[in-house]
Amino acid sequence: MKNILMFALLAGAIGTPAMARDTELHLPFADVLAMPEAQSKLDGSIKFYLSGQKTPKVLEKKGEESVSKKTNGANKDDVTACKWAALSVLLTMQEQARRVGANAVVNIVSNYKHQPSKSPKDYECHAGAIIVGVALKGTYAKVAAK
Repeated sequence: MKNILMFALLAGAIGTPAMARDTELHLPFADVLAMPEAQSKLDGSIKFYLSGQKTPKVLEKKGEESVSKKTNGANKDDVTACKWAALSVLLTMQEQARRVGANAVVNIVSNYKHQPSKSPKDYECHAGAIIVGVALKGTYAKVAAK
């Protein structure tokens, strides 16, 4: 009887899926741009505008892209890891904007798991126990100078 009970408990534990952490955060986009690392790696030649944010006149659209980046969240608080992941996305978008001849990325929305989320001030980040991810979708464009 003891063996049957032990087997039943073990089988139940194995058959139950572990609940992975997936904390959804909505954080200020401006905080990413203000990071010292962003100041040194984003050179200012490409501007970033969230959907709903006031944008200079779009002269030409150069394509749309969704970029997703993940970072190691171990030994980092969620906010810090989220900013690193968001900066990685912006660096990728900056390089692609240069390749296509754009000077801005406009109408940026969070696009985690292909679910658009618009905000003129915040981006969405998902933090797990070890991995933190940010996905942004935007349109590469030539915009008028301010």
